[in-house]
Amino acid sequence: MNNKQILGDLAMDLKRIALGYFRGSDKMAARFLQEALKKKSKLDKKSLKSYLIKFLDRLENLKKQNKKRMAEDALLYSIIFQNASISQ
Repeated sequence: MNNKQILGDLAMDLKRIALGYFRGSDKMAARFLQEALKKKSKLDKKSLKSYLIKFLDRLENLKKQNKKRMAEDALLYSIIFQNASISQ
């Protein structure tokens, strides 16, 4: 897979995390967090812009946050990665 497709998939997983926590489905959100972290490892970071790498590094911190903050950050990151997948 190329980075464009992986970034799009990552954005969808992050959006599902946000929706899961907002709706109270913690189990679903936790599962999509695992999927998002797997997709992060598939990216070729050498061809990504530096700001994207900074946001990718922050994905690990989602596990340590409270649910509301995690949902908000996941939604923010999903928008950033979705825009990046379109522009690459």
